[in-house]
Amino acid sequence: MELESLRREYMKDGLRRDDLAVDPFDQFELWIKQVMELGIADPTAMTIATVSEAGQPSQRIVLLKHFDRLGFVFYTNYGSRKSLELDSNPKISLHFPWHNADRQVKVCGVATKISASESLKYFVSRPRDSQIAAIASKQSKVLTSRSFLLNQFESLKQKLQSGEVPFPDYWGGYRVKAHEIEFWQGGENRLHDRFCYSLQSDSTWTIDRLAP
Repeated sequence: MELESLRREYMKDGLRRDDLAVDPFDQFELWIKQVMELGIADPTAMTIATVSEAGQPSQRIVLLKHFDRLGFVFYTNYGSRKSLELDSNPKISLHFPWHNADRQVKVCGVATKISASESLKYFVSRPRDSQIAAIASKQSKVLTSRSFLLNQFESLKQKLQSGEVPFPDYWGGYRVKAHEIEFWQGGENRLHDRFCYSLQSDSTWTIDRLAP
């Protein structure tokens, strides 16, 4: 495969300093609304990066479920690799790859577990089969086969066919409090526009243009 010749130009509108919101969360809300209006698949999908105690970075894709000025929220199994790594090092990076809009957003911050009541509220809003799957899957653990996982799921489904699905105490959300949020807009001739919001000690944000 000759990958060197694979390229395309980024011809959409650029990003100017005067167009940016003062608050990065207002800017993020504007962009994600625009992405959703474009009909891009999985607009809330984000790659999250954590680091092990040995210093090995690891990435995976999860879905953003809520955001406000307090942070970005996602849900997972607290026994998963990502959770165990966050236990030892809560620093985290999020990345939204909106390729069809020639846009990216990167978030750097610290993750903390949300309250059990918040997690429960979201858990009961999920489809019933998704609730059962959260119990059936011991996320990140070695599986002997897919059929074993499916059997676990079907067994639980039969067992829990009446009544509410019990909320597992090993499942819940994280809130990522950001201290840096970067907005990237593709530009012609690889002269992309990048603006980085940095949180200051007085809770205000500074904005810097970065070289592409």
